[in-house]
Amino acid sequence: MKPILYAAIAAAGNLLGALALATRDTWSRRTIEFVLAFSAGFLVAVSLGELVPEAISRGGLRAGAWILTGFVLVHLTQHALVGHFHFGEETHEVSGEVGITALVGLMLHTFVDGVAIATSLAVDQRLGALVLTAIVLHKLPEGLAIGSLFVAGGRSVRAAVVAALALGVATIAGAALSDRVALLATHGLALAAGVTLYVGASNLIPEFQGKRGWSHNFWFFAGVAGYALVAFIG
Repeated sequence: MKPILYAAIAAAGNLLGALALATRDTWSRRTIEFVLAFSAGFLVAVSLGELVPEAISRGGLRAGAWILTGFVLVHLTQHALVGHFHFGEETHEVSGEVGITALVGLMLHTFVDGVAIATSLAVDQRLGALVLTAIVLHKLPEGLAIGSLFVAGGRSVRAAVVAALALGVATIAGAALSDRVALLATHGLALAAGVTLYVGASNLIPEFQGKRGWSHNFWFFAGVAGYALVAFIG
């Protein structure tokens, strides 16, 4: 039952991100950028410091192929098959179809988020908590991203919230099916490592990579340091 509970907590992040559209006057885009930078550092660190080594330890050298599979699948569904997508608030007018295709692509990603939660908890409580933290950190901007894409495409805030809710349901489904589908039980951790690495390095870092000054870099390194502190204490 605990993986489902953890997945539900993560899913709530998607919903909160979309609901932020209704309170956009109370937060700044710069704040979102700092959250993205911190999340990027934490996700990359958790992927390379925990998920990749654990996946290889459990699956041997073939785990590398599954890590690569997770990495490639996210690129395929979020960028190759979708013409326009980025984390954070959408500020350009887009067609309604873009929101739908982005939602489909993100549902695969959020399904693997659920798999990551369940498979990491199966290793131990510490790894499960680290993975949950990493996932929650990017769930908020993810929910904001899909919600704002729907709004930019001409749909209502209500439709945006429903889209974010669908992402949350996919997360819970991933956690629920992880121990029932042999492929996920065996290779889910490796898939999660590839997905987590892609989200941190290829989705989140480019959102602030071109910004001037050290503010964004500070929060990125703070994310890495946050993981290092938790790993050291654990």
